[in-house]
Amino acid sequence: MKNTILSLSHIKKRYPGVLALDDVSLDFSEGETHAIVGENGAGKSTLIKVITGAIHPTEGEMYFEGKPIYNNSPSKSLQVGIVAIYQEFNLFPFLSVAENIFYGQYPKKQGIIVDFKKMEQETKRILEDLGVDIEPLAQVKDLSVGYQQIIEIAKAVSHKAKVLIMDEPSAPLTNNEVDCLFKVIERLKAQGVTILYISHRLEEIFRICDRVSVFRDGRYIQTMNVAETDAKEIIKIMVNRSLGEQFPKRNCIRGEKVLEIRNLKTNILKDISLEAYRGEILGLAGLVGAGRTEIVRALFGADKIQNGQFLLHGNILKINSPRDAIQAGIGLIPEDRKRQGVLLGMSITENISYAHMKTISRFGVIDQTKDEYEANRYMESLKIKTPSIRQKIKNLSGGNQQKVVLAKWLFTNCEVLVFDEPTRGIDVGAKQEIYRLMHHLIEQGKIIIMISSEMPELLGMADRIIVMHEGRITGEVMRDQVTQEDIMKLSSGL
Repeated sequence: MKNTILSLSHIKKRYPGVLALDDVSLDFSEGETHAIVGENGAGKSTLIKVITGAIHPTEGEMYFEGKPIYNNSPSKSLQVGIVAIYQEFNLFPFLSVAENIFYGQYPKKQGIIVDFKKMEQETKRILEDLGVDIEPLAQVKDLSVGYQQIIEIAKAVSHKAKVLIMDEPSAPLTNNEVDCLFKVIERLKAQGVTILYISHRLEEIFRICDRVSVFRDGRYIQTMNVAETDAKEIIKIMVNRSLGEQFPKRNCIRGEKVLEIRNLKTNILKDISLEAYRGEILGLAGLVGAGRTEIVRALFGADKIQNGQFLLHGNILKINSPRDAIQAGIGLIPEDRKRQGVLLGMSITENISYAHMKTISRFGVIDQTKDEYEANRYMESLKIKTPSIRQKIKNLSGGNQQKVVLAKWLFTNCEVLVFDEPTRGIDVGAKQEIYRLMHHLIEQGKIIIMISSEMPELLGMADRIIVMHEGRITGEVMRDQVTQEDIMKLSSGL
C-alpha cells in the first residue's frame, strides 16, 4: 500500500449563488497517476485552485505529507512541492523559452549574476527529456500553441515537484507530442512523483492512470482503479445518464456553393483553393503547423494575405480586417478561446453583444433591456449554465464559455461559422451539446468549417475533409470513403 501524500478533508468552496465544491474528501498516493474527471462545471478547476492555494476553501482542511497546510498560497504550495499546469498558459511571450522555464528560479553565478549559459544548458536538457527540439533562446511568442504547452510542462518539471497537477495538458498536442508527454509522466512516476491528471480524453486515462476519481456538480462521487472499469462506466457516473451515440446522426444533403477560396497564399499557405457548400460540414485536417488555422485566420481578416480571393455567393469579398469579415457574415470560434474568443473580465451579456453592438444601441447608448433580453434568449436556447447573465465569463466552465462564443456569432446573424478545435477542453456531455448545435445550424442553412485535431471527431462530424501538410492541400476525401490511417498519411505528406 502506497503512502498518502495529499489529503483533502471536507472541502467546501462557495461563490455567490454557486457551491463549487461540496464536502470533498479525497486522498492521493505517492507515485500514482490519479485522473480527475467530470463534466464542465463539476468542480475540477476549483479543486485544482484549492490544492495550489490560488483560492481558499470556505470550509475544510488539506494535508500534505501528513501535515496540515494553513493559509495556503501558490508560493507556499510551490515550496512544499505542488506544481500545477493550467489550461490557460502562464507564459511571457517576449521572453525566451529558457527565461520562461526558469522564471523566478534563475541559476546564478556568485549568488547575484544570472548564469545564462547554465540556464540555456538546463533548458536544452529538459526539452530533450520531453523529446522535442525547441531552441532555448527562441521567443515564446514565435512558437505554436502546441509548443507553448510543452514549455508549460517543461517549466513545471523544472521545479522537481512532488505533486504535479496537469489540467488538459495534451489538448493542443500532436500524437507524437502526447507520446513524449506520457513518457515523461512514466519517468516522474518511477521517481515517486504523484500526478493529478485532468483530461476529457478518457482514452488517455486508460493509457497512463492508476486510479480515477469522478466529480459531478461540485461533489466527489467515486474513485475506481482504472484497471477495473471502462469508459462507459466512467461516463455514466460523470453525467448520471446514458449518452447513447457519441456523434449525432445526420443525412448530408449538399446544396448550393456559398463560400469559395481561390489561390490563397501567405507566408505559410501555398496556393490554397477550396469550396464550402450549404448542407455539409467541411473539415480541415492536418498536423500542428500544417496551415489549417492560418486559412481561417486569413478568411477572418486576422492574417494578411499575399495573394488570393474570397468569394461569397460568387461575389468577391474585400477582407482586410476582422471587422470586414464580420460585416460579410463570417464568424470565427478560435482555437485559443480564453485569449481570442472571450473577454474574461466581462459578463456573459457583454460578451454576447460586443461584436454587434449596433443592434442593441441607439445614438451610442446601449438599450439595457434589449441587451439583457438577447442574452437571456441565447442562454436559454444554448443551455448556458450560469446563475446570472451578469456572471463574468471567467467563472464559467470551458463548455459554457464556448457556448457564449457561439452565441456572440449567432447574435451577428453570420452565415459562415468557423469552429477551430470546437471541443478542446470540453467534457463528453458538453461535446455532444456542441455537436447537436452544429447540426442544428447546418439545418438552418449556416455554412460550417471545422478544424479538429481529434480524428474520431473529424470522421464523426465532417461530411467532407480537406487534408493539409506544410501549407498545402494534400487531399480531399469524403467521410464515408476514408479511414484514420488514410488521413494520417495525407497529413504526413505521404
